[in-house]
Amino acid sequence: MTYNDVLDALADRTRRRMFECLRLRPMTVGELAELQPVSRPAVSQHLRVLETAGLVNVEAHGKRRIYSVRREGMEKLRIYVEGFWSDVLDAFAAEIETRKSKN
Repeated sequence: MTYNDVLDALADRTRRRMFECLRLRPMTVGELAELQPVSRPAVSQHLRVLETAGLVNVEAHGKRRIYSVRREGMEKLRIYVEGFWSDVLDAFAAEIETRKSKN
């Protein structure tokens, strides 16, 4: 997966809310559907997108499927965002050096 896959999956507000709910604890489709303003089939479709993006795990327990956050799925996005932070810090350090040399 790439950071684009993660961004695309989380671009949808409903999927973000579901992902945030799963941060609290693993849940079934039914439990998630109770917390969302969409139908149970729509919740299942959103979960498939999150699973494809590597953001959630699913385990079968009898007829129930339990979904949980796959934290390592955020790694590519974290690296991408940290790249911007590194750019900011490098620019800040360069500005400090420029100002030091003027004094």
